[in-house]
Amino acid sequence: MGSRNLAGISLIVMAAGFVGCLFLPENNWTFLLIGGFEAGLVGGLADWFAVTALFRHPLGLRIPHTSLLLKNKGRIVDSLVSAMETQLLNKESITEQLRKLNLIQAAAQMLTRVVARKRTRQQVLDFAAETIAKLPLEKAVEPVRDAAANYIRGVDAAGLADRALTKVLNDGYEIKLFDYALNEAKAWAQRPETKDTMGALAMDQLSNAKVGGFTGFAFQAFAGMVNEDKLGSMIQTMLVAGVDSLLDPYGEQRLAILREVRVKLFEAAGDEEKLEYLRGQVLEVLHEQATEAFILNNLEKLREFALAKTAEERAKGGRIVFRLYAAVMRNMASEPERIQLWEDKTRGAIVQIAEQNHYRIGQLVRDNVDRMDDKQLVELLEEKIGQDLQWIRVNGAVCGFLVGIVLSLIQLI
Repeated sequence: MGSRNLAGISLIVMAAGFVGCLFLPENNWTFLLIGGFEAGLVGGLADWFAVTALFRHPLGLRIPHTSLLLKNKGRIVDSLVSAMETQLLNKESITEQLRKLNLIQAAAQMLTRVVARKRTRQQVLDFAAETIAKLPLEKAVEPVRDAAANYIRGVDAAGLADRALTKVLNDGYEIKLFDYALNEAKAWAQRPETKDTMGALAMDQLSNAKVGGFTGFAFQAFAGMVNEDKLGSMIQTMLVAGVDSLLDPYGEQRLAILREVRVKLFEAAGDEEKLEYLRGQVLEVLHEQATEAFILNNLEKLREFALAKTAEERAKGGRIVFRLYAAVMRNMASEPERIQLWEDKTRGAIVQIAEQNHYRIGQLVRDNVDRMDDKQLVELLEEKIGQDLQWIRVNGAVCGFLVGIVLSLIQLI
């Protein structure tokens, strides 16, 4: 049974009881009941009038001091907005409530629960893969080239050359490069086709050589005793022997050549003019069309690698996402001062936003109330608090009935 119907029934009961008692024989009990029902009827009607007067004019009569809520709607809204702006959403109350919360810790706990889900980690990797696939790499070529050019312009060429030379000499790269060149030369000299080539070249030079006198006679005699094969074998043997002598770690010629190489390296590292020239050459190469294609091609390879790794990690359940997240959390936990700083900044930002926009909440309340007509506003209020107000009417009738019996009993006494 609805509370509004219950309130009406209470009035009907009081009225019916009062009328019914008028037909009963006159005695003390009838007197008490008439007094009770009469007072209950008066109390119920009085409370009905009071409750109705809050929302509308009772019976449609414009009695003074009725329809109080509608008459004072503007003042009520102003008071509500003022209370929200000055009390509910002021800086002190918001700050006090925020001090009770560990915003960063709460956010981290919530994020941990989210990242712990396999589906969430896979969605993160899906989003990462989609983003990587859509990256406009052709637009990244110019920034990469500019970054490289700026680095080259700003680098200390002399210092870089000195460090590079120190690394080369400490690790013996000049020796390794020298030995590599000698071994390649030896391998080339030992080839059969090298012997044939050297023999043919030597015979051609001997036949075209013009030497007079006794020396010329001896030279021609030597040329007549050899052929391309013999001459090629001789030259090949001398070449291999010469390379072997240079491969000897303690050979004088080898040591002399290496000393000369090191001297030239030191001279090159200290020649600022040559270093600047080299810097300019590198910058020119950077702005060539081939360099642009080279950068774009390597960026594409990098994209393919990233997509492959993303797909691989997704198949494993996205554990890399959780590992990265855990690493970030451990790093944060190791610096409580930074967490506290973020906490303070977050609180300050929320307080600032609330201070700057709390009037908007009040304005929103005002606008929503203004959009309602009187009927809608009354229906809204009655829906929210009408049940309690109707019980006031019921309580008024019941209390009036009891008070009436007490007063009638006092009259009898």
